[in-house]
Amino acid sequence: MVTLKIPSRFTIAIHILACVHYFQEEFPVTSEFLAGSIGVNAVIVRQILLMLKRAGMLRIMKGRGGIYLAKDVDDITLYDVFDAVEAVDGELFRFHENPNPECPVGKKIHEALDDNLNKIQTALYDKMKQIKISDITAITEKKG
Repeated sequence: MVTLKIPSRFTIAIHILACVHYFQEEFPVTSEFLAGSIGVNAVIVRQILLMLKRAGMLRIMKGRGGIYLAKDVDDITLYDVFDAVEAVDGELFRFHENPNPECPVGKKIHEALDDNLNKIQTALYDKMKQIKISDITAITEKKG
């Protein structure tokens, strides 16, 4: 089975939002705490925190003030997170640059694939728009 590899910024960002939601009322959440939960360097966490802040999902208080949700988890979809942290400009699938126009396959490969790849991308984005961060936190907050 071939796996589509979306960079880990996406899953790290979801983890961050779930963690902030879970802990923000208990203590000031920090990038170091989040890095420990996620298992990555705090520098990576800080980069993603800034992306989520720019997208209006987080409030970051200076110093030891902590990190807080700026939106309700019911108002943030996986697509919102993806859009905030992944630099996908237009097309998700990157097409090889120069198919050979002298080849019978090469000259028609765009015609054969472009519309289908756009349909796949649209379906993926539509599904991401249906899943909210609250769907994630509902599972992470279950006891046991």
